[in-house]
Amino acid sequence: MSLSIIPLLLKEMEEEAVTTRKMLQRVPADKFDWKPHEKSMAMRNLTVHIAELPSWVAMTLNTNELNFEGMDYTPTPVSSTEELLAIFEKSFAEGKAALEKASEDDLLPNWTLRTGEKIHSVRTKYEVIRMSFCQTVHHRAQLGVYLRLLNIPIPGSYGPSADENNF
Repeated sequence: MSLSIIPLLLKEMEEEAVTTRKMLQRVPADKFDWKPHEKSMAMRNLTVHIAELPSWVAMTLNTNELNFEGMDYTPTPVSSTEELLAIFEKSFAEGKAALEKASEDDLLPNWTLRTGEKIHSVRTKYEVIRMSFCQTVHHRAQLGVYLRLLNIPIPGSYGPSADENNF
């Protein structure tokens, strides 16, 4: 019996998208500039990053590296929760479509994260895709802290949250 990785990645991506949607729906636009600490990202930057992360699947499959040096990245501007969700849906659709077209062999080549000559990591494309899923979970947890500090009820992720209380 051989194990097919792509269907498993697609299932995980779809399941995590449900939770990500629920979290992003709770973000109030009037708090986009709020941050819990001077070293923290503003909520706008954090949530746009979360919304854009699913597109990393397509980026990973279609490139061999990301070089921060000389990179011309500007986060997508948002002024409403609806715009934030639209960014997420577009990013999710791009990432999912790229993964659906990929073959198992497309997951094997190495992919490099660098800043100029400084190499941060070299991983297989499979590992980078998994890392992007972990990044989503990590930053969603950060968002949960932001929401909690603003007294905004947190939706459940892998079961009910303390705010849902329906265990």
